[in-house]
Amino acid sequence: MDLTTEKISSLQNPRVKHLVRLRDRRPRDEAGVFLVEGYREIRRALEKGVALQEVYFSPEWFLGENEPALLEEARRRGAALFELSKDAFAKVAYRERPDGLLAVAPQWRRSLAELTLPAVPFLLVVESIEKPGNLGTILRSADAAGCDALIVCDPITDLFNPNVVRASTGVLFSVPCVVASSEEVQAWLHTRGIRSIATTPAATTLYTDADLTGPLAVVMGSEQYGLSEFWLKHADLPVRIPMAGQADSLNVAMATIITLFEAVRQRTAHR
Repeated sequence: MDLTTEKISSLQNPRVKHLVRLRDRRPRDEAGVFLVEGYREIRRALEKGVALQEVYFSPEWFLGENEPALLEEARRRGAALFELSKDAFAKVAYRERPDGLLAVAPQWRRSLAELTLPAVPFLLVVESIEKPGNLGTILRSADAAGCDALIVCDPITDLFNPNVVRASTGVLFSVPCVVASSEEVQAWLHTRGIRSIATTPAATTLYTDADLTGPLAVVMGSEQYGLSEFWLKHADLPVRIPMAGQADSLNVAMATIITLFEAVRQRTAHR
């Protein structure tokens, strides 16, 4: 496969070391880039017009026959290609079983003012999510439910964490995302007439009894502490998911899916 002029085999190569450093947030933010690993994820990035800077590949790890066409498309769109030996790729990959494809993409920032919303917006707001896997799964849920945007308040893990990208299966590139403070987001929702529904076990209203039609923002809290006092005080309506067993809470990603698709059910029936 004649796709590049440079093949890297040394584990001490500066490019290999740089890719390993990009697993950490500070080097990512300083360089303004992040890692995208996997065929599906890179394909979705290209489909959404993300300008990949570099793509590293190792044919010995490939799982199918479509990789050369993907690499050629990436190069045609301006990405520099580098072939890695099997051992070198194993060092830079963050998956247990890599598929031989890893890209470097530019980070982006979007403000609340830059969001383009329909007349009846449907938003997901999450506060202080700690685990990258949960944030990635939440992204997938927002995409599946047809949310117009995901707004991340006071993040503990960043959107460009490699495990967020992986758990999102690449929908990070298709769901508009904004990072802002809870205070900024609450004020922005209020000025636009978007009701906020806060999920909390202390609420008296069941989520199925709440009106989840109209301009809406579903607000979900952190894994460990749930929603902050700020959101519990300022949200328009607190709701709860009924719990019949001994557990007093659900995983935040599971609770998000349940709440979002109740909203989808109501909003579909309301049309």
